[in-house]
Amino acid sequence: MWTLPAVPALGLRSIVMSDGPIGVRGGAWSAADPSIALPSPTALAATWDIGLARRAGALLAQEARRKGVHVLLAPTVNLHRSPLGGRHFECFSEDPLLTGELAAGYVNGVQAGGVAVTVKHFVANDFETERMTANVVVAERALRELYLRPFEIVVEKARPFGIMTAYNGVNGTTMSEHGELVDGVLRGEWGFDGVTVSDWFGARDTVRAALGGLDVAMPGPRTVYGPALVRAVEDGRLPEAVVDEHVGRVLELARRTGAIEGAEPPAVAEIDGEALAREVAARSFTLLTNSGGLLPLGRDRRIALIGGLAKEARVMGGGSAQVFPGHVVSPLDGLTAAGLDVTYARGADPSAKLPPARFALRATAFDADGAVLGEVEQPDGAVLWIGRPPAGIDGERLAAVTVAGTYVPETGGPHRFAVEGIGAYRLTVGGEVLYDGTVEPDGDDPFGLFFTPPQTVVPIELAAGRPVEVSLTHRVLRSRRTPLPAVAFALAHREPVLDDDALMAEAVAVAAAADVAVVVVGTSKEVESEGFDRTSLRLPGRQDELMARVAAANPRTIAVVNAGSPVEMPWRDRVASILLTWFPGQEGGHALADVLLGAEEPGGRLPTTWPATLEDCPVVNCTPENGELRYDEGVLIGYRAWDRAPAEPAFAFGSGLGYTTWSYEHAAYADGTLTVELRNTGDRPGREVVQAYLSPTAPDPARPARWLAGFAVAEAAPGTTTTVTIEIPRRSFATWTPTGWTPHPGPHTLTAAHSLTTPKLTVTVTTIAP
Repeated sequence: MWTLPAVPALGLRSIVMSDGPIGVRGGAWSAADPSIALPSPTALAATWDIGLARRAGALLAQEARRKGVHVLLAPTVNLHRSPLGGRHFECFSEDPLLTGELAAGYVNGVQAGGVAVTVKHFVANDFETERMTANVVVAERALRELYLRPFEIVVEKARPFGIMTAYNGVNGTTMSEHGELVDGVLRGEWGFDGVTVSDWFGARDTVRAALGGLDVAMPGPRTVYGPALVRAVEDGRLPEAVVDEHVGRVLELARRTGAIEGAEPPAVAEIDGEALAREVAARSFTLLTNSGGLLPLGRDRRIALIGGLAKEARVMGGGSAQVFPGHVVSPLDGLTAAGLDVTYARGADPSAKLPPARFALRATAFDADGAVLGEVEQPDGAVLWIGRPPAGIDGERLAAVTVAGTYVPETGGPHRFAVEGIGAYRLTVGGEVLYDGTVEPDGDDPFGLFFTPPQTVVPIELAAGRPVEVSLTHRVLRSRRTPLPAVAFALAHREPVLDDDALMAEAVAVAAAADVAVVVVGTSKEVESEGFDRTSLRLPGRQDELMARVAAANPRTIAVVNAGSPVEMPWRDRVASILLTWFPGQEGGHALADVLLGAEEPGGRLPTTWPATLEDCPVVNCTPENGELRYDEGVLIGYRAWDRAPAEPAFAFGSGLGYTTWSYEHAAYADGTLTVELRNTGDRPGREVVQAYLSPTAPDPARPARWLAGFAVAEAAPGTTTTVTIEIPRRSFATWTPTGWTPHPGPHTLTAAHSLTTPKLTVTVTTIAP
């Protein structure tokens, strides 16, 4: 599932691959081997900090080396074309330059540690609906200026060891067979010298894939390569020289990652993963409003902390990006650990589903005769084994898995347990059988069967303090419908809670009695995950109502938005502060306390535009029709499209506030470099993201009104000045035409800005370097 086999005669060790991008899961998809969980890529992009991205990559290399992984299946550099894109959280930005520069930093960090990347998904895989079969119809100019551009930047600045081809087709050709883009553009024009890997089950035809430049078809061995590739050569359908080229690149990958005799990966410095996860989270948090300077808070404030997500934090997106952290710090954990005066109320939940059980559990694997194959500890009730099972468990003999433990209720009353997954289950609590039956799938997407399975809830009365034995046994599903060799199910649980109306009333009362209300709202895995696109930008459940009612009860309400991609905020003008925490990784609760108290400044700036409503968005559709998804908007996506839209977004690209103020003193341009001098005019140290936008001095209907041409992070103490230099790529002055890249010699206006809509200084560029 995740490895290439060893070839001892060549001194070649098995090459191990693992999903990222926020952590390194390892060769087994199991909680038995925990991983550091960093914030989501949208969070990392919100830092606009290439150096921080490189440090994150270095940590992931350290994690990969610890787990024996040679190839990290990351980063994702597809674009935020539509806010409905299901893997929006796993991509960086709507802008190709910001995406490419941050991804290059990430890749350089990973590969400096002797670990390969596979930059993905090449190319135009910006949607989930019918992603394995859809054909994207996109004009050459948009393909070059937007969708290929991040890959080109990474190849130029980071020399990635691998690139993953996408499931979809582009202009009629499946990407795993797209010789024009793989061998012609990627290898021929850009000089990429690494390995190409198919997305899992994405290779379709032996000869077409081999001739189209695909080196490795995953997973194996039952794929279009392996024995099928041998037969194609023997039958004369494929020249052996083509296979030699693929083999040579795989051997070079082994050399670069130390997977072959005589090649050892470099030594790496030890990195504190928890500290870096906390730092990235704080720097990613994006403060959008802060009426009356409510933030940062004083320690003497009485805080009402409200929301289901404040206690049961969502720290990562769903799908193949999931890892298993050793611990998760929720907002409630973080504020409590900081010694704050906190009163918690649930208020409302983003999902009607119960969360995985959180008491001490173990998972035991059995064969068909009931013999124990292995046992592993479970940090929670969610079992997700894809590929090789943990702890040496023989996957061929695996017939059943039991999750069991002793639960001691803190509260007596009507507890709820749930079976989550498809297949046959038997659930017992305190010796009573609560469920014994089979759960049928409720959808057709095979990946959805694992990432968002159905849940069956059963109630039981339990007494406080009285231990009960809980056991859930799953008979392992073996079906041709599921493309992955996997065990995926969960034991879920929730303690007694008030009904929805009572929870809402309790939250309002708690907020009214506090100095400040901090309300955490966000998305659930049912609405934001791999495997499907979103259908709405509304917060699920009654969270909008919760926010509006709390804000009415306490004008000092801080909205903390725990989502990986844009959501509508109809209450945004009624709260004092809005703080985006994205999917903040395992240390998100500590980072939240740091930012609320001012120990850290919220360093984030929006890497994508946040609309007021979905209906306002200029580009929305990500649903193919008759197998085709047309990118008819051309180069006008993201802020490029908003500049021509009749509606204004809620928050523009690049927006975000800090805890200090800045004066932009001077800007000058020479020899491809913009120099900006600015001064910290506040009373505390701060960070500013200086953004450079280029625009034609005379409006040009053939080009966007403006586009990001560069950026840099500035730091300064109170009252002091600092200078940043921003490289303005020559490509920024060019557009793609039938004859290739064609420069527009000017004049152009170059603007140093705090955000897209807050310009500070401008200079005129009349010539560009040849």
